[in-house]
Amino acid sequence: MTLTKWNSSLLPTLPRLFDDFFTRDLMDWNNGHFSSTNTTLPSVNIKETHDSFLVEMAAPGMTKKDFRIELDNEILKISSEKQSEHNLAEGERYTRREFSYQSFERSFHLPKSVVDVGKIKAKYEDGLLRIAIPKREEAKAQPPRQIAIG
Repeated sequence: MTLTKWNSSLLPTLPRLFDDFFTRDLMDWNNGHFSSTNTTLPSVNIKETHDSFLVEMAAPGMTKKDFRIELDNEILKISSEKQSEHNLAEGERYTRREFSYQSFERSFHLPKSVVDVGKIKAKYEDGLLRIAIPKREEAKAQPPRQIAIG
């Protein structure tokens, strides 16, 4: 058996073990904040607490019906497709009319060993989509404990 010296600055917390957990969008191949349809992707904040992760997505002007959130194995997908239609009355003409179509998809890896996938909840309010993702008990940071020397 080999013992390795513990260096807390190299691995300070459990979430570091899951470096790609929320650090990158799985579908973002260096496109910045643009989707494959060249529309902007909503900005995302991810906050970690002792008990959970909170994903906040800025999406003003949408309704909760515009979102689709699904969990496929360990991939959380947040997507939306919205098309505005303006019907003209008979006899109306226009010299310029621009179509309005928005769509995006963001994906995040959620390891089942870290999060309790059965308790994920989402809410949309005041232009902000919030997804609460609770941690499993085993993944929560434990306080240091003394080990008796025998």
